Amino acid sequence: MSISRLLKEKFESFDLEERDRIIRMGWEDRTSYDAIRLQFGLSPSELVHFMRFSLDESSFKRWRRRVFEQGKLKNNPHKDFRFKCKSQRMDGSTKNYR
Repeated sequence: MSISRLLKEKFESFDLEERDRIIRMGWEDRTSYDAIRLQFGLSPSELVHFMRFSLDESSFKRWRRRVFEQGKLKNNPHKDFRFKCKSQRMDGSTKNYR
């Protein structure tokens, strides 16, 4: 799959440090697409193209699967799978703790 000349020029305009930072932000769970757009001007679809352009094929497939699975978890109404004790409040404090 090829990318447009303009998009390729945009990707090549990033220096090595910026490319590494974009890739790290793409892999991080806590980084949103909005943060990447604010810092580097890449839309979500451009980020996918950038990752495909920058990573080898197996790494890109692994990253894409991971992002897809995270999206399914974020859209799940029963997404709070974290264990919470019955005596634990929403703010993390515990009732009747001395």
